[in-house]
Amino acid sequence: MNTVLVWAYAFALGCFILGLMCATLRLLRGPTPCDRVLALDTMYINGMLIILVLGMRTGTSLYFDVALVIALFGFAGSAATAKFLLRGEVIEP
Repeated sequence: MNTVLVWAYAFALGCFILGLMCATLRLLRGPTPCDRVLALDTMYINGMLIILVLGMRTGTSLYFDVALVIALFGFAGSAATAKFLLRGEVIEP
């Protein structure tokens, strides 16, 4: 494997992990529920990107399937949480 590519993978992983830690801090200290929801959104996106970089590094396609499932569940969870924050309930009678 090319040396530049190895360093690029390491740099990308470091940046995504740093972003994950910053989002975790915002999740714990966020002053409003909207800040916490955005932090959770950022956390699942960074987690998905970490898995994608690991998939590119190892060359295994299983990581890409896992990242797709995380993206689908993250979007559905974000939509449900946003609806709950706006209206107070997720499923309307």
